Amino acid sequence: MKYEADSPEEYLSQLPEERKEAMEKLRRTIKDNLPPGFQETMSYGMLTYVVPHSLYPPGYHVNPKQPLPFISIASQKNFIALYHLGLYMYPKLLEWFLGEYPKHVQSKLDMGKSCVRFKKIASIPYDLIGELSGKITTDEYIKMYETATDKIKKK
Repeated sequence: MKYEADSPEEYLSQLPEERKEAMEKLRRTIKDNLPPGFQETMSYGMLTYVVPHSLYPPGYHVNPKQPLPFISIASQKNFIALYHLGLYMYPKLLEWFLGEYPKHVQSKLDMGKSCVRFKKIASIPYDLIGELSGKITTDEYIKMYETATDKIKKK
């Protein structure tokens, strides 16, 4: 589901009650653990944590007017989604996450390239997400991003 909102608070206010508490806790977990420099915003109908243009003027290569996205969270129709682009671009981080996930959650991991889906709100591993959120600084992320986009440009 996509919500029309101009701010994270407006987005959260539109959520069904059964999702609101989990999304608020997920938001706090990420914000409390993100390294300095990332900024919370709304992007693509989701709460998104970005590298702002003040730190990375080129912005997102898909749309340079947008800041560089890093993590997004969204309440979808059948699940709560966490999108973490570092998992997609950094194999060592993905390997770490895949190894840690079963230590925190009994159910099988439901994951795409950068999207982790939580169908059961009670199974959201907030501690693990907090640790994941703090693993990459803005400088490290910019370097990974530029390396990844350089590879795309060379194809």
